[in-house]
Parts: sequence; structure tokens; C-alpha cells
Amino acid sequence: MKQKLKEIYDIIEGAVDEAIIRQKFNLRLYDYLKENKFTKDELDQILHSSSVDNIKTTSLDLSDYLEGGSDEIHKQLREAYGFVSKPIARKIKIYLDGIIDDVIKYKNDKGKRVRKRSK
Repeated sequence: MKQKLKEIYDIIEGAVDEAIIRQKFNLRLYDYLKENKFTKDELDQILHSSSVDNIKTTSLDLSDYLEGGSDEIHKQLREAYGFVSKPIARKIKIYLDGIIDDVIKYKNDKGKRVRKRSK
């Protein structure tokens, strides 16, 4: 695996941990991707990575946690995320969804071409 991709996966996973454990939302992924000139192929690899799959799963879990309920799944989610208040859980979910959105947005922006007007 390319070093560049390994680094971004480490950064993403660290940002997820920081968000859930410390409620710190420091990663501005779009800016990082732009600054490091990620290619469309690299962005596709990120979108299909286990790191992004983990974010999607965590986001769905947080949705269910926020919804609440008395069945076994919701009880497990309360055990897993009970240390996080629901307002903070909402912020974490929005932040995690934003990480994925940043990759998609940058990929879409890379696809746009600026046409120069001929004189």
C-alpha cells in the first residue's frame, strides 16, 4: 500500500477516536486532501477502505443510539455509547459523516475542469 494512503487511513482513524473519546473535531479532511493533491484513484481507494466502512458503521450505530429503544440492539448501543450525551453523539455523527462528505466533495471537485475562454 502506498505510504500516502497508509498515512491518510491513520489520520482518519485517529480523528474518529478523537471525536468519540475526547469530543475533539480537528480534522479538516478536504483541506488535507487538497493540500496533498490526492488523485481520483486514491480517493476511490479511500472511499472503499475499511476506514470509511468503520465510519459508516459507527454513524449508523450513533443514529440508532440517538433514536433509542428498548430492544437488545439499543441496549447494547447504550452500553457502548452511554458515556456520550445525545447532543454530543449528534455532533460526532455529523462530524463523521462530514469526513466521508469531504472525500466525495474533493473527488467531485477534481472532476470539474475549468475552461479557459478563447480570445
